[in-house]
Amino acid sequence: MAMQPALSSRLSRRRFLTGAVAAGVAGLGTGLSLPLHPSARAWAQALPTPDEALKALMDGNQRFVTGTMTSFERDKEMLRQKTALRQTPFAAILSCADSRVPVEIVFDQTIGDLFVARVAGNVASPEMIASLEYGTIVLGARVLMVLGHSACGAVTATIAARAVPGQISGLYSFIRPAVDQAGTDPEAASKANVKYQVGLLRRASPVIAGLIGEKKCRVVGAYYDVASGAVTLLEP
Repeated sequence: MAMQPALSSRLSRRRFLTGAVAAGVAGLGTGLSLPLHPSARAWAQALPTPDEALKALMDGNQRFVTGTMTSFERDKEMLRQKTALRQTPFAAILSCADSRVPVEIVFDQTIGDLFVARVAGNVASPEMIASLEYGTIVLGARVLMVLGHSACGAVTATIAARAVPGQISGLYSFIRPAVDQAGTDPEAASKANVKYQVGLLRRASPVIAGLIGEKKCRVVGAYYDVASGAVTLLEP
């Protein structure tokens, strides 16, 4: 619980600084040309470390589980500060589109704290990878989490492998490797899918791999229990 005030202070300071985008991009040598703001170094120093960012997420989930949330009051403050002008999320989340997984609420975080990419089955498709690259190297998220959950319809549909209407079956190919590894138990397959997508993000994106190598970002997997509300980190 002690993490939250310190993190909040750091986040407040960096709301006034807008130039770190170019500094992060230049560090990876991507060739993108963005103007370097004089305050970029101060912005970088105000950032939480990847470990602090992960701790902030897990502390927030503990507040959610115990009914001691603080984010709703902070939402009002953030709206008054006109966050529409900029965003500085400390974490990026690849989450399932399931309506029972409200990511900001699950982690008790306010407007502007999380960069969330949601897709059924929390799969790292090219579009999702591109979005998460933006959230990390451009916006500066310090931890990238793949968040799976219990009773995932996309995973159970992949296990069943039945004909379905429209383009729903297009998700199967992204989840099938995890099902082949874990078998037909939905929970085991969902957790295996998280780990598979984490590995894919680490391997398929030179941008994210570069940030990991420079210790500017961590990529982790986690599992949300829709019944209890608890998030559990998954080992690689």
